[in-house]
Amino acid sequence: MSIWTRRNRGARGPQPEHSRAEIVAAATAIADADGLAAVSMRAVAGSLGTTAGSLYRYLSSRDDLLDLMVDAVLAELRLGLKSSGDWLVDLVALADQQLALYRRHPWLVEASTRGGTFGPNATSYFEECLRIMVPLSCGTARKLEAVAMMTGVVSLFARGGTQQSANDSANPFGTVNPELHPHLSAALREVSPAAVEGELFERTLRSVLRGLLA
Repeated sequence: MSIWTRRNRGARGPQPEHSRAEIVAAATAIADADGLAAVSMRAVAGSLGTTAGSLYRYLSSRDDLLDLMVDAVLAELRLGLKSSGDWLVDLVALADQQLALYRRHPWLVEASTRGGTFGPNATSYFEECLRIMVPLSCGTARKLEAVAMMTGVVSLFARGGTQQSANDSANPFGTVNPELHPHLSAALREVSPAAVEGELFERTLRSVLRGLLA
C-alpha cells in the first residue's frame, strides 16, 4: 500500500508525538538547507527531538517521506486560476509557477525524478493541466505527453538556475571580454542574463507545446 492509502499511524503503540505534517516540514527544511542527500530518518528525528525509530510509527521508509515531501511542496502551486482564454498562455503561466517552485526547493528536481507515487497535490496538478487543455482536439495520450515534456523543460531550467546560483554568478558568460566580445558585452549591458533566460524558457516551452498540441 502506498503512503496515501495507509493510516497516519499504526493502530497500536503509544500516542504519537508528532504528526506527519510536522515530520514532512522538518524534512523539507533540511532539504532546503542542505540538499536531498541530507534527509535521513535520523536527521529528521534529530530536528524533532526524537529517535529515528519513532518515525517508523508514521512511515515505512525514507521513500514514503520523500513522496510526502514532494506532494507537500506542490501545494504551493496556485491551481484553478481564471482562464485567459488561451490554452498556451495558461500552460506557460502554470509552468512559470512550477519553475519558481523548483527554484525555491532545489531538491525537488531530484526527488521528483526518482519515481514514487503521486499524492493528492500532484494529482491536482495533472487535473489542472488537462483542464487547461480541454479546448484542444488532440488525444489524451498527446496531452499527457505534453505535461511530461512541460515538466522536463521546467526541470532542465531549474537545474541550470540551481547550478548558476551555486556558482554565485548572475552572468552565465563568465569569460566575456569587452575587447574580444564587444557585441556580446553590449547586449549584456542592455539585457540582464535573468531576462534572457526568462525569454528562452518561455520560447522553448511554447515551441515544445505548440509542436505537440497545436
